[in-house]
Amino acid sequence: MAGHTATPARPGPAPTGAGSVVGVRETTTVRAKVRLRPVRPAGWWFDALLLTALIGLTVALAAEQFFGIDRAVADWSEAHRPTVAHWTAVVLNYLGQGTPLTLIALGLGVLLAVRLRSVRPVLPPVLAFALSYLTIGPLKVWTARPAPSASLKEPFLPAEQTLPLFQDELPLRFAQSYPSGHVANAILWYGVIALLLAPLLRTFGRTVPPRLVTVVRVVPPVVVLCTTTYLGFHWLTDSVAGLLLGLLLDRLVHRVPWDDLPLPGALRDWNRPFISAP
Repeated sequence: MAGHTATPARPGPAPTGAGSVVGVRETTTVRAKVRLRPVRPAGWWFDALLLTALIGLTVALAAEQFFGIDRAVADWSEAHRPTVAHWTAVVLNYLGQGTPLTLIALGLGVLLAVRLRSVRPVLPPVLAFALSYLTIGPLKVWTARPAPSASLKEPFLPAEQTLPLFQDELPLRFAQSYPSGHVANAILWYGVIALLLAPLLRTFGRTVPPRLVTVVRVVPPVVVLCTTTYLGFHWLTDSVAGLLLGLLLDRLVHRVPWDDLPLPGALRDWNRPFISAP
């Protein structure tokens, strides 16, 4: 309007009263970006390599490749299995039983959760169970491969019929050999146990040497792979497939930033970190 003189803006910070956009911005806490935890070897290339190797092995077996190696290893194992070695391998093979490992890992998670008053330690066993349930079992059903022992006990198949995949005409309980669930479970669950063990012992004032963590993660899966193949519970390629799948699932679990995952507000009193906890 003519004759009106504009009043100059007052210097200083803008008002931050109710309804002020600036005030809202100033009182809002910015959440730090959640980053994946590092794994070794670093990067996704190794995950892609594991997945490619698993797919490639499955395709090769579907084309009846590696049957000679599988048969040779199974025959050698059967010919070199004295009573003492047999029962020793049977006992050691229990290291890969999925249900006990699940309960042990969950128990460690619950104990650590109670001691830290945090729900976070329970999350790794839950994710591990979901991953194993959604991958190992369905793959066994889909590939429908008998075990080497299927020619020696029910359903008493001809030796040559125990090797191929996709034998859907067999009852389900006789065709669940590929991949080895014992091997995959051992890698996945001992990885979770190692993840929880160090922070749990810290709550008791104890520390776990890094070498012991490595032993927990490596030795049981290697023992299970050897015993399950030696006993004729699985073909060698079943165990190799379990190894590839288990390593892939283990890397997924260890990538999760457990201490930084956003949780519902209702859990704010049970939201403490556990991996980086003192």
